[in-house]
Amino acid sequence: MAVVKLLGAWTSPYVYRVIWALKLKGIPYEYIEEDLSNKSPLLLQYNPIHKKIPVLVHDGKPICESTIILQYIDEIWPQNSLLPTDPYDRAVARFWIKFADDKSPSISKLYRTGGEEQEKAVKECLEMLETIEEHGLIGGKKFFGGDKINMVDMAFSSVAHWLEVIQEVAGVKVFEAQKFPRLNTWIQNFKQVPIIKENLPDRDKMLALLKHRRKMLLASK
Repeated sequence: MAVVKLLGAWTSPYVYRVIWALKLKGIPYEYIEEDLSNKSPLLLQYNPIHKKIPVLVHDGKPICESTIILQYIDEIWPQNSLLPTDPYDRAVARFWIKFADDKSPSISKLYRTGGEEQEKAVKECLEMLETIEEHGLIGGKKFFGGDKINMVDMAFSSVAHWLEVIQEVAGVKVFEAQKFPRLNTWIQNFKQVPIIKENLPDRDKMLALLKHRRKMLLASK
């Protein structure tokens, strides 16, 4: 049987993308928590270029970058596919995954910055949310791909769970339910999926850690 390991950090939405995919497909794996302030020799060995998590190790072979990992998982274990079968729908899904990868980092910038930098991050976040609301969740779909979650939903994980906590840490308000009704409905639906609901970082624990991290980051500037 294949040996699967996942190197991650419990606060990372990118790591949870991989956790959800593995659990959705019923793939057993060993999780290895990384201390990103003191990276392990294992992480440096398996991801010597970026030195980042997540890293999936499949039979001793490392795969890096969460989106690439998800695509790999979907190809190796095709059950419960994470992408549509229709070529056009698959292309549209890949567009939104790329959009999420490009735009989601603005969420973490909210708590990592202050002043003008933070104002810019707020603007970028709002533009991202408005685009998702107006173009990504149309046609009354429950999830981005229809009636069940797929790779696009996973790609927007930071919007579903992390944004609310980060807003509180940063002292800003970006997401408002009445302003983004489609997105708000999607968030509720997404977080009610058992695999998602049962595998999310603890809100209060994350809040405390990110508050501490923000304090340290701003003090060092």
